[in-house]
Formats: sequence, C-alpha cells, structure tokens
Amino acid sequence: MSKRKNSPNRKNRKRARVIPEYVGKALMSREGFVFVRIEGQEEDVFMKASKTRGALHGDTVRVAVTQEKTGPAKRRSGEIVAVVERSGKPFVGLLHIVGKQAWVLMSSKTMPYDIAVPVPEGGKRGMKVAAVVDGWERGETSPHGHVVDILGMPGENDTEMHAILAEFGLPYRFEKAVEHAADAIPEAITDKDRAHRRDFRKVLTFTIDPADAKDFDDAISFRALENGNYEVGVHIADVTYYVQPGTAVDKEAQERGTSVYLVDRTVPMLPEKLSNKLCSLRPHEEKLTFSAVFELTPQAKVIHPWFGRTHIISDYRFDYEGAQAILEGAEPEEVPSEIREALRVLNSLALKLRKKRFAAGAVNFDRPEMKVDIDADGKPIGVHQKFSKEANWLIEEFMLLANRSVAEWVATGGKMGGKAIAKAKTFVYRVHDEPNLEKLSGLREFAGHFGYKVGGIENGKEIAKTLNTLMVDAKDKPELAAIQILALRSMAKACYSVDNIGHYGLAFNFYTHFTSPIRRYPDMMVHRLLAQYLEGGDSASADDYALLCKHASERETVAVEAERESIKYKLVEFMQDKVGQEFDGHVSGVTEWGLYVEIEPTKIEGMVPYRTIKSDFYVYDEEHYRAVGRRTHMSIRLGDLIRIRVKSTSLEQKLLDYELVEDLPSEAPSAPSTSDSKRSISAQNDRFDISAEVKSVKKGQKRAKRSTKGGEAKAAKPRGKRSGR
Repeated sequence: MSKRKNSPNRKNRKRARVIPEYVGKALMSREGFVFVRIEGQEEDVFMKASKTRGALHGDTVRVAVTQEKTGPAKRRSGEIVAVVERSGKPFVGLLHIVGKQAWVLMSSKTMPYDIAVPVPEGGKRGMKVAAVVDGWERGETSPHGHVVDILGMPGENDTEMHAILAEFGLPYRFEKAVEHAADAIPEAITDKDRAHRRDFRKVLTFTIDPADAKDFDDAISFRALENGNYEVGVHIADVTYYVQPGTAVDKEAQERGTSVYLVDRTVPMLPEKLSNKLCSLRPHEEKLTFSAVFELTPQAKVIHPWFGRTHIISDYRFDYEGAQAILEGAEPEEVPSEIREALRVLNSLALKLRKKRFAAGAVNFDRPEMKVDIDADGKPIGVHQKFSKEANWLIEEFMLLANRSVAEWVATGGKMGGKAIAKAKTFVYRVHDEPNLEKLSGLREFAGHFGYKVGGIENGKEIAKTLNTLMVDAKDKPELAAIQILALRSMAKACYSVDNIGHYGLAFNFYTHFTSPIRRYPDMMVHRLLAQYLEGGDSASADDYALLCKHASERETVAVEAERESIKYKLVEFMQDKVGQEFDGHVSGVTEWGLYVEIEPTKIEGMVPYRTIKSDFYVYDEEHYRAVGRRTHMSIRLGDLIRIRVKSTSLEQKLLDYELVEDLPSEAPSAPSTSDSKRSISAQNDRFDISAEVKSVKKGQKRAKRSTKGGEAKAAKPRGKRSGR
C-alpha cells in the first residue's frame, strides 16, 4: 500500500483536466459552424462544423467548453456533446420533388442543410414551404422532417410575410375555436357591466394615435378643478373584463404574448372582435375601461392617484399630426375649442413631467426611426424618417405616469411613498438593469478619440448624465451614430419580472406595463393583479407569475426579431433597382469579415466585405472598433463617413452587398476616399502601434478570407455527406 502511494508513476501522473459542460441554445451559420448561447453568460461558445454533432439552429444542446477566452484565445470554443431537444420552429425553403421523394431546399442564414420530407398534399415544385426537422440519425446525409405549411409562390408579398412569421413560429391566423369564443362575447353594455364603475362618460375625453391605427386602447380625460389643479384620467381598455382566465381566448393570448407588427400588417394578440371592436376606444361609443386618474398641480406635481374600473365615451379621435398642428397654433373648426384648450394644457403638464424625468436621470437616445412606405400590393415605394414631437411626448408621458404609479401603488402597499414595503404582493414589473461598465469604458475611449471629454460612470445617475451630455455634444456630428450604437450596446435589455429592480433607462424605481392590454399579455396580467389587490385580495403566486414573465419576455424578443426581418426584406426589395448606384454613408459596424454601412438618407444597412476592398487587405481591430490596412496602416473606424456603391441584393437571404468607392491612382494604391471634406478614414499611427496590432489580429483575419456575402460566411451547401458526427 505504501509502495503504491510513493510510486513515481503515481506521483508524476498529471491530474485529469475538468471540462465544464453547459446547456444552451445553438445559433447556426450558413457555413455550418455554431455559437451556443448559455443563459446567464455573456460570451457565447463557438463550435466548428465538425464539432456540432448534428445540432441545428434553435436546438437546445449540451456543450463542452474546451477553450476559454483567455490568453491568446480569441473566443470561447468547444464541442456539442448532445442535442437535448430539437427546436420546434420550422425552417423555410423551396419544395423540390423528384418522383415520390421531396426535399426542402434551404437558402437560409441559419440552416445550411436541406431537409428530406414526404411529398406534402397540395405541394408543388418551387413553392415556398415551412418544414420542421424531426431528426437526423447518424449516417444519414441530411436531416429529415415534415412540411407544416405551404406558404405560396416565392416573391409574392403574402408568401414572404407568412414565411417570416413561420420562421419565428408565429401564427398568422386564429384557430376557429378561438374565433368562435371571441364572437360569443356579448357586445351590449348593461347596467350590470356598469355597476361598481366610476362614470366618466360626461368628462372630456379623447384619443391620440397614429393615423393608420385600427385599435385604440388608451384615452385621456381632462377637467379643470375648482382649486386650480387638473384632473387627468388615463383610461385603458378593460380587456380582462371580457377575457377571463383559462378561456380559449386567454390561452391563445398568453401563448402569443404580444401582437406582432410587420411592415405591411399587424398580427394581433387578440381576435378582431376584441381588438378592433369591443376593446377599441372608438369615438362616441361607450366603452368599459380600467383607469389611473390623477390630480396634478399646474407644476405637474401628482397630488393624488386613483385606480379602478370606469366607463367612458371618447369625444374625439386625434392622429399625431392633427394634435401636433393644434399644439403649434392651428385652430381647426372641426375640433371644439374646449378640446383644443385641454390639449394645450395637457401638453404643458407633459413637458414638465418629461423635464423632471430627465432631471432624475432618464437616458435620452434620439436614434432616427425609419419607416418603409408600401403601396396597396405591399411593394416598398419609399423610406422616410419618423420624428417624435410634442403630441407623441404628451401621450408618452401620461402613459409612463400611469405605468409607474400602478407599480408604485402595489410595491409600496398603497402608500405611494417611493419606498417598497418588505412583503409587497406579487406583481409584474417591467425592469431594466444598469449598463455594462466594461462596454461603457469602451465607449468612453472611443469618444475620446474624437476629442470628447466623457464624464463619470461610477453610478447610475452619473452614467445617465454622462450619456445625455455626450449625445448633445455629438449632435449633428458624423460620429453621433457610432456613439449612439456603442451606448445602446452597453445597455441591458428590458424584460418582465416579479423581482423589481427598477427601470434604469426611464429613471423609475417602479415601473410596469398597464397601458396596452390589447397588444401585450403582461398588461393583462397587471390588470388582473391590480383588480385583485384593489379588492383586498391575497398575493398571487410568485412562482407562477415568474414563469409567465419569462414566457412574455421571450415572446417579445421573437416579435421584435420578426418585425426586423420584415423590415430587412422590404429594404432589400426597395434597393433591388439601385444596384450600381452610389451613396454616402457611415460605418455602423466593424466585424472580422467586413464593414456594415448605413447609407444616407434612408439609413439602409449593407455589408462591405474586406475581400472586396482593392486598396489594401484590412484586418479587424476589435478593441478599437476599426479595421486596419495591413500594408498602408490606414484605419476605418466605426462612424467614419465613406462612399459606397450598391453591388448586389439577395431577397431570399435579406442581404445587401455594398462595395467601397475607392480612388485608386495608377502609381500607388491609396486609402479609401470620402465625399466629405474632412478625411474620415485616416491613419492613427500617433495613437496606436499599428504594426503590432495588425500582427496580433492576423490569425483572426484568416477567417475573413473566406468567401462572404452580405457580411456572413457564404454557405457551401452540404447536399451529401455531412460533417460533425
């Protein structure tokens, strides 16, 4: 025993390395490699195509991390140990039929393998279809599955929009049982419905919504009080009075989580009977509402809030443009004078609320919001910038007031003293954590390159002041867009939670979503909880609501991604006839394979792959948000002004390729040029040791040599033997 213990072999034997394993979600590229996203970890894990073990995009997988991002390692890497669960989301492709066999041919950014399927009933060769993968056994040349929906012929607007919805597992129609359940809800408002409701039918009330809005779920009431203060009511459609828990309509709304807004259509959370009729606060119709009513001083100080069920009649329906015209001095005869006066007083109060909010530390990101204009057939005919003005702010501020007041009432046990009680009842909060300090430090360094003196980032309020000051200082400067992008990247993502940590971006200690129950299921949850607590009910189950919050947050993310995909599709479609044209733009992203560029004035983003730049071979400098010429040492930074030419478009993959417009004299290659009078692409030798940097990133740039299109590695479609088994 003793001899064995002292054996040299035993003594010198190396301790076995422990390889950590995690469960996460696989995110696949067209080239077949995978990143695994692990909940709670910021850094994804990279896998070569040969290490994926048959996992596909969206699958839940177990991954072994064999290399952490330490020392010379550029990123975490590993291999997939097992597929824990196949994703139920379909992949969209073209149906290919040969005899009694069929395949769904992929042209996707996230699926490089074709899917073998049975020939679907009604399916014709060339149709766009949605297919779910059922499995991929070892030794098979491709995954197998089945077609779940036949979408139509490629290129047709309905086909393409339905394809986007299918990709994200979003329904574009209601089941008959849900429609029938909604149709069975009575429309008439009876005395029983009015009982125990506060009557606002004779109080001046109106709505303000976009001109093309079809449902109106919030209204504002106004009256001047004898003491010189004002009563302002925020009235929200009482959806949960009509939709009871556990019903077919409620289950469907809970599953959907939110309405989805594509470029050309809305996919509602609730059937039309509810969203456009019963619960839409249309003018001159009595409606049942759930309200937050406030007494405010002329200085916009809240004296007393009241919450409860009401019924109203809206006197007027404004669109934002019409309301804004009155705020700017217009006197339209069709709008009664008392409504015009109320609108102006409300605007004065809203501006004071807005000023207080920013003084308290709210962050102001004034990023341009672009809207695609489409014709009756869904074809894009233009792109314009949407501007928020005082009419938008008016509604925004009173909705924010209602949301934060409802949350504070629950969290403080009705005391409204700004301090949560120890045993507050379970509630659904909209939370937003403080920014990532490491990313903020990167923003500070980046802004410093442009000469900005960035203030402190030691605490939340200080960070907000610093960011707002930086945005003001950079206004109308070429680098503003880049600074905004980096600031947004430093921000946490807002979500729903039963654990209240406040809302950093709005500078609120308490915040929820109460004002849009027609289009958001969390608002329905809030209405139910608030009604329960107003009646003195016990606290709801925190565990149950935590699960509902998690699901709602996930559905929100999916809806946002689908909306972005529809916008990308229409923007690529809009640019199809502009191939060969030149535009000024700015660098909106720098990656290891190329530059993302937003062109003016439409802000449409495309990719300039490094391999297409003729003047030099550029390598990615991640630390300084730029690309550096290997030979000339010229640098192209995030935010630089450049001129591009539209090279190609891919509707199927929703990708745009740009190429740099370069000035290439015959005697020697030069750096890329710009139409701006200032050189915005310049050497930075005075700031950094370029040669050392280029050497340090050469290995990473070997990946950039591969063929790319639209900023992503081009897929070599493996029709036969697959790798990674």
